[in-house]
Amino acid sequence: MNHAPRDRLTSYFWSGDAIRSRSVGGVVLTGAVDVPALPARLLADWEREIATRLFLEPGDVEQMPLARTRARWPEYGQCLRAMQAWTRSLGLGDVLASSDIALMACRGARYHHDGEQYGGAAFCNLFLSEDKGLDVHFPGTGHRIPLVRGTAMVFDTCQPHAVIARHGSGFHEADFASGQDRTQLFLTWELPIEAAGVAHALGVAFDAAPPAAPRLDEEQVWLDGARAVVRPDCGLWEPAA
Repeated sequence: MNHAPRDRLTSYFWSGDAIRSRSVGGVVLTGAVDVPALPARLLADWEREIATRLFLEPGDVEQMPLARTRARWPEYGQCLRAMQAWTRSLGLGDVLASSDIALMACRGARYHHDGEQYGGAAFCNLFLSEDKGLDVHFPGTGHRIPLVRGTAMVFDTCQPHAVIARHGSGFHEADFASGQDRTQLFLTWELPIEAAGVAHALGVAFDAAPPAAPRLDEEQVWLDGARAVVRPDCGLWEPAA
């Protein structure tokens, strides 16, 4: 199945206590934020956490303890202010300050979308690790963004995406074999997709397919009128089983 133009995709998401429909935004906002080199104490703590608790396998994306990171990172507040300034410059207002934040670690990431859990949100990510030869790839939009310290992005959670080797053509476990340092750490915020600035910036239209929404009781993404899933190796859409 070919990549889907965004007007063929519909997200059904929880809006309060009801399922609402919307289009899937085809815009990926990217930029560079000034993130000072991270303290050695913080990097060592991350390494211990990953080695002793997370045991990341190729493709894994897991949450890290944010409170410990804040205690070991004097420039944490500075980075938050820089991200708030960047998102304001995109026309998102002060939405970042009131959005949930988490610290994540990944050892690459298979192609996926997050619309079955976060259909009511856009993701805002700030990458903290050095350049390790990895990109975030959005096959549906054509964006391929090199990951370096300070890379920032905002995107629709329903857009397929992956973290892959810079010169790779898809997600391959061999690109993340043991012995290679290809773990990326990033801060992520959940921005409400119904916030006017967020929807406008990403090109999202609401109530795109209202007849189907009342019949659904869970979040999902549809392609051409039927539920669809993403192939983890390449990011192509295919009918849900």
